[in-house]
Amino acid sequence: MKGILAVYRREMGSYFVSPIAYVVVGLFLLIAGYFFYNILAIIMEQSMMAQIQGMRGGGMQQIDVPGQVNRSFFDVISTIVLFLIPMLTMGVYAEERKRGTMELLLTSPITEIQIVVAKYFAALTLFVIMLAPTLIYQVAMARYSEPAVAWKMIWSGYLGVFLVGAALIAIGTFISSLTESQIIAGVVTFGVFLLLWVVDIGVRQSTSTFGSIVQYLSILHHLEDFSRGVIDTTNIVFYVSAILLSLFLTLRTLDSMRWRRA
Repeated sequence: MKGILAVYRREMGSYFVSPIAYVVVGLFLLIAGYFFYNILAIIMEQSMMAQIQGMRGGGMQQIDVPGQVNRSFFDVISTIVLFLIPMLTMGVYAEERKRGTMELLLTSPITEIQIVVAKYFAALTLFVIMLAPTLIYQVAMARYSEPAVAWKMIWSGYLGVFLVGAALIAIGTFISSLTESQIIAGVVTFGVFLLLWVVDIGVRQSTSTFGSIVQYLSILHHLEDFSRGVIDTTNIVFYVSAILLSLFLTLRTLDSMRWRRA
């Protein structure tokens, strides 16, 4: 446990010593805030138009503004995460390998699994720090919204976004462990994320077994239920499986590095 904490503190310190954490977090909050404001403005305008038309037609039409805003918002921030997480993960192992400090870690009295777990949780902590301030948007909307905000749906949505981020971070750290170049790690990671995002576009209307398998592999396909307030264990299993598989492959990569050195 001491080994994990030591590497974890080291990783967190490296994030905030460099400008990467500040740039990524600041950029995320700026883009997320912009989209939240515009989504809220558009849906409020649609709600007002629906009420006016309802009054003219003799019947009121009620639109669940908070629900529609959050469904759109969670879809947007999950897409933003796809573009920003490669910046967080590209140097987790690649920079260590380039500087030669990875060899020092592997020869220290710390096991490979401790290194993998500590580095992963450090990146995941930064992701949570990045995501947490967006709750301010929810609190502000809850104060003035009618009908009241459904917090169950909000927490479900955040759980989905967290699982998406956790899976992407695990994949990104694995790719970073394969190369000494941060640029290569970042580009390959982004390419893999993009593939996992669009893989189901051509089979969304398909009812075949192959189409179902391809849809299952889409990283954002499993977020849809969470954004509607539905927590399905199938979706949780998918993300947890992706995390464990990626961490296992990262562990095997570090293990092979140790054997090559020996």
